[in-house]
Parts: sequence; C-alpha cells; structure tokens
Amino acid sequence: MIRRVQVGDITFGEFLETIREDQKADLIDGVIHMTSPENTGHNDLVSWFDRLLGGFVEELDLGKVTVNRVAYRLGERQGPEPDIAFVRADRLKIVKYGFIAGPPDLAIEIVSPESVIRDYEMKRRQYEEGGVQEYLIFDPIEEASLFLCRIGDRFVEAKPKDHVFRSSVVPGFYVDPRWLWRRPLPRTRPILDAMLESARRTDTPRTRGRNGRSRPPRRPG
Repeated sequence: MIRRVQVGDITFGEFLETIREDQKADLIDGVIHMTSPENTGHNDLVSWFDRLLGGFVEELDLGKVTVNRVAYRLGERQGPEPDIAFVRADRLKIVKYGFIAGPPDLAIEIVSPESVIRDYEMKRRQYEEGGVQEYLIFDPIEEASLFLCRIGDRFVEAKPKDHVFRSSVVPGFYVDPRWLWRRPLPRTRPILDAMLESARRTDTPRTRGRNGRSRPPRRPG
C-alpha cells in the first residue's frame, strides 16, 4: 500500500524544502510519497548495485551514479528519488548542489512491499514521460526483473539474451538477474573485473575520455 503523507499541488521547490536530507521520498504528480525504512534485503541490493555500477562508471569515467535520497527534477511537480541512477558524463551540467535538474539516463528501482504500485506503474509513467532512457526494475519479492528501454517517446520491454541484459546507456555494463536472487549475493569484484576487461577489449579511440579511460560517444543531452 502506498502511503500518501501529503496530498496537494506540491511543487518541486516545495518538495526540496519539505523533505529532510535523511528522508527518502518521491514527488509524483504533485504528491509526496514517503518511503518506509529499507528492509535489509532491499538495502543489500542497493548497496550491491552501487558497488557494481558505481565501480564500473568510476573506472571508465562514464559519468555519475547516485544512490537514494537524490531528487531528479522531471517537471514542476515531478521529483523522483531513484534507488540507483546514472547520468552520462556529457550531461553532468544538470547536477546541482541539492538536486539533479533533469532526468537520469538510467534509473534502477528495487521493489519493496510498499512500493509495488509506485515502481511498476507510477514511476514507470513518470520516467517515461520525463525522458529517462532506460528503467530497470528488480523485484526480490517475486524474483522478477523488468528492463525498459526508450524507443521514440515510449518505453519498450527488452528481453535479456541468455539471461543477460546489456545496457545501451552504460556501454559495456550488463546484469544477469539470477545474481540478485542468490543468498548471499555474489561478490561484485570478480563480476566488475570481468565486465571491465570485456569493455576494454571492445574499446575504440573514439570512446576514450580523459586519461585514456573509456567513455561512450556523445549524444544530445
């Protein structure tokens, strides 16, 4: 069940003033949706993705990864805080001190019992309308995953190949959802090393950023 703690025509500016830095919430259609404290499984998965995606992006100098409690301004009354999100290096000008002034290129949500409708329906629509390029949903409750990629102005579901989804937004990054349902979760370092080795093997001079590190080709921000 979604808990609506403040109903009304809340603007993004009011949202930033209302929610403390230690709170996680989403502004959807002018309504603030507070989240319950994370369960340990949810927290483990968010931390796991932070290490894997964050390490990959940092090593190849691809952009910026944010984790929880960072608001993305998608409109006057739209301000989600994705569990994990990525902004390409050529769009980092949208990163402000207290928020991100535009959509992430990639958003990841880990479903919890109280966020099912919000993640699958409300935020899917919000991210689609807001210009997010890829939206990945991982559902530990059902051990299910959903990969949504933008085609034109709409999300289209992408099917993993041989169980693996390869991101077009973060070149070289991939995920096998079966990793996520293991207990304990697999160590990220071996996966990250293999991913980096594969990315570097397929690298070209055109995709290199500063210091010789890989970077995706520039696209309109």
